Amino acid sequence: MNAFAALQYALPKGAISRAAGWAARSEHRLVAKPLIRAFAHHYRVDLEEAATPGLDGYRSFNAFFTRALRADARPLPDAPDAVVSPADGFLSQFGRIADGRILQAKGRDFSASSLLADATLAEFCDGGAFFTIYLSPRDYHRVHAPAAATLQRTIEVPGRLFSVNDRTADAVPGLFARNERLVCVFDEFVLVLVGALIVASIETVWDGPESPYRTLRMRAASGRFDRGAEIGRFLLGSTVIVLFPPDAVSLRGDLAPGMSVRMGQALGAL
Repeated sequence: MNAFAALQYALPKGAISRAAGWAARSEHRLVAKPLIRAFAHHYRVDLEEAATPGLDGYRSFNAFFTRALRADARPLPDAPDAVVSPADGFLSQFGRIADGRILQAKGRDFSASSLLADATLAEFCDGGAFFTIYLSPRDYHRVHAPAAATLQRTIEVPGRLFSVNDRTADAVPGLFARNERLVCVFDEFVLVLVGALIVASIETVWDGPESPYRTLRMRAASGRFDRGAEIGRFLLGSTVIVLFPPDAVSLRGDLAPGMSVRMGQALGAL
């Protein structure tokens, strides 16, 4: 295990994330402005595509971090059956869900049942396809529907708050099934929003639960989402995992772990 991953076992991850959440929500100019400018400089954030392109247009770090893009910034494919990336980031892993297992990193996998906290839902996806998108700090942090679908329910899963970068994914067994997460069950796919270290909150566009989640809880939900419609957002970044049932989607043959993707980019076809 690398030192960075080992350190996280000892860190007070909840307290760190709560403190980060307070700073991210603050609209005090002596907190928000320096934080926004330091972050934008350090990560070389590109604001040319943002609906609000100037740093002074954001009252809090959260507003800056979850910034909207221009309407023309992420065009969708012309092909109506294209399945698109739900977010900007890196394609961490992808492939087939075989015998209920999902690839996390080279030499590591985990069970779909543990990720989804629902054995029946895991059976529904077994034999299908999945892909995992890691959102780095400099990325656009809103999450969108990879295909047109109807929301049916959500499952709030309490958990840890490990970092979800490659170094941690390589070292921590069952990382995504350990962290706090929101499982969004649609009729065509399942989308999982995975929390992480310093992630202050997971938000949804519907009147959903607010993280952190205290108990495992299922909620009925509804709503039709067109492909590319916003589903939610991360306050301080994380990972999205999308699972499809068997024969629902064929992934592109030229996908590769670690490749950069943008929201709206075609990753496969229905």
